[in-house]
Amino acid sequence: MRQTKPRSVLPVAEFDPNPRWPTGYFEVLEEVGVPERERGFYAHWVRQFFNRFPGRKRRELGPQEIADFLDAMERDTHLESWQRDQARDALILYYEQFRGISLRGMPAPSADAVKTPGPTAPRRMEARTEVPEPEKRESGAAVDLEELHRTVLTAMRVKNYALRTEKTYWQWIRRFVRHHNLRKPSDMGAAEIHAFLAHLAVNEQVAASTQNQALNAVVFLYREVLRLEVEDFSTFPRARRGKRLPVVCSRKEVQQLVAEIDGVEALVVKLLYGTGMRVSEGLRLRVQDVNFDTHEILVRGGKGDKDRRVPLPKRLTPELRAQLDWRRRLFESDREANMHEVELPSALARKYKNAPYEWKWQYVFPADDFSTDPRSGRTRRHHLHPIRIQRAVRKAAKAARITTRVTPHTLRHSFATHLLEAGQDIRTVQELLGHSDVKTTMIYTHVLNQGPLGVSSPLDSL
Repeated sequence: MRQTKPRSVLPVAEFDPNPRWPTGYFEVLEEVGVPERERGFYAHWVRQFFNRFPGRKRRELGPQEIADFLDAMERDTHLESWQRDQARDALILYYEQFRGISLRGMPAPSADAVKTPGPTAPRRMEARTEVPEPEKRESGAAVDLEELHRTVLTAMRVKNYALRTEKTYWQWIRRFVRHHNLRKPSDMGAAEIHAFLAHLAVNEQVAASTQNQALNAVVFLYREVLRLEVEDFSTFPRARRGKRLPVVCSRKEVQQLVAEIDGVEALVVKLLYGTGMRVSEGLRLRVQDVNFDTHEILVRGGKGDKDRRVPLPKRLTPELRAQLDWRRRLFESDREANMHEVELPSALARKYKNAPYEWKWQYVFPADDFSTDPRSGRTRRHHLHPIRIQRAVRKAAKAARITTRVTPHTLRHSFATHLLEAGQDIRTVQELLGHSDVKTTMIYTHVLNQGPLGVSSPLDSL
């Protein structure tokens, strides 16, 4: 562990048997001159530290535990050195100035953290010489993250998980392991999982859906990768799941939005609103999925790996035909360069050897350039990236001066709401959206201005 230079520090305050957390701690930070914008981060590091030692009394933790905590931070490649220094300063101020507990052997707070107080400050600054930080304590063999990553990826690909799911699950598994100082998951269990999930809910205050996503990833690690059963998680602190209504644009706002978008992005946006598809479903459309004769679009492998049919708006027929004509010319050009292979879902490429090179499997909305598949390593032309549509919608909403937060998914909400407003049966809307349960579709009835849930304000009758 690196040595630190002597710094100016405050003398240890009197012991406080009844500390007022976090109010009293913030008062101490204010007294010693910590800038207001940084005080929340100081409290965050203190919470992180105590969460690392669940079930232990705070006054029993000392220099050795703090040193272990700081060592773990130093090994975390996502953290900067100044964050580690800030955490050390936060803990010293917590124990010595807030609780009045001396930390002999700990380096003092940095001069940047503890400012010289004014003439009315109740505590004076004194100088003392630092002693070296305690040496690291051996805590067993650390996990090999690269090997764990390969093992997790293998398990997910056996189950045919989507690429986005692979990335998301691995992110949470890595955070879980790093949260517990790179301990091997096989050496941990329900207690460590509880501590991690409680940390997400209490300290990081993540959304309920985010916490559930982390839980699913960690449970997958234990059940599918390590083949270990874990306990029930019904009792751990959960983030509060608030009731949220979908953001819906009016028909006029949709018109204004579409008017501000040009090019292929405009066609995609109109297709999303006209069919209720998710942005990923619209961009993954293949040539064979569009049927002009029946005015239908086949959505393959939607959420939950379910197929469904949605209506093809007749107004988009000319634009979509023009897009396919241009796409055919691009396909012929790629074929001349022997770069016309396309990715196929599941194991179809092995079953049908020529399918990746056929016209009917090509994406309707191709990317501008080729890219390398992170799974197979093959260089191919993929479909448009969703971020292009997201940026186009965000820019158009700003230009149209729409005050609500509009995303491509807002068009899906608007599709469902406008169908219900027009008198469409909710079961039909459920099928078009691909919802497994009609309760999910019922949320759109709460934003209607007509029907049994429509209410007139008494002010309108005056």
